[in-house]
Amino acid sequence: MIQRLLPFFTLIALFVILSIASPNFLTATNLSSVVRQTAVINIMALGMTAIIISGGIDLSVGSILALAGLLGTMTMEKQGIALGMLVGVLTGMLCGFSNGLMTTSLRINPFIVTLGTMGIFRGLALIISKGLPVHQIPSSFSYLGEGTLLGVPFVLWILLFCALAMHVMLEHTRLGRYAFSIGSNPEAAYYAGVPVRFHTTAVYAIAGLLTGLAGMIEASRLMTGQPTGGQGYELTAIAAVVIGGGSLRGGEGSVLGTLVGAFIMGLLANGSDLLGTNPYWQQVIIGAVIILAVSFDELRKRKMTA
Repeated sequence: MIQRLLPFFTLIALFVILSIASPNFLTATNLSSVVRQTAVINIMALGMTAIIISGGIDLSVGSILALAGLLGTMTMEKQGIALGMLVGVLTGMLCGFSNGLMTTSLRINPFIVTLGTMGIFRGLALIISKGLPVHQIPSSFSYLGEGTLLGVPFVLWILLFCALAMHVMLEHTRLGRYAFSIGSNPEAAYYAGVPVRFHTTAVYAIAGLLTGLAGMIEASRLMTGQPTGGQGYELTAIAAVVIGGGSLRGGEGSVLGTLVGAFIMGLLANGSDLLGTNPYWQQVIIGAVIILAVSFDELRKRKMTA
């Protein structure tokens, strides 16, 4: 129980500390900036939550984000925003589907599969673009990442919709129940009649779709399609899930916990900027937090089995 509440207490404590340490933290401009900066990671982390719950992992999400954002903006140059958005999201879904299909069909550890596709998708983005970013984007596309609706950043509405949809999927659909079952014990799930291959592939495809959407939001914020974008995002997305109570062994995790974990990461980054901390320390902190979170999870499970 304490471990589940720890992320919430950490988020509250971090919020209070930054409010005291920096007079610029509680300004509307800064808080809106935090929401926009963390929206991309939040949406990616929602997909990663489903993958980790099902006992998998995806190291390729940063590369998927780059490829989806690139192809979406390239399409947008000539075919308009709507078709560009569709291409970007479907690219992400196709990449996720490929990860799931290879994991289940070839029966290879998802760590190895997605480690390979991380290089493949990134390489494809660089080959297609010849290493050059896409700049000819309709100016109105910036609304996706920088616009406001009812005084609230538009990306926050998108994030809330995605979070609600993922929560309903995990808690109230057969796919969600099967994901927890597969993550807890894939062999038992198989012998219980769960179509493990189909549902595992579906989880990766949905996560890819969300990553494709995140890629389009990132492109909108930067107003460019970057083939080198998203580098290191996989680490942050995984960290958000683990900090929020997800277990890398599978079978555990929640949407609310992931959102809290992602906002913790966002506040750490924002606080580092406001306080003038060396940005390279952010990577050190993220790595240390992952180790601590996994260590707490392992200790808890050992106590339960002792």
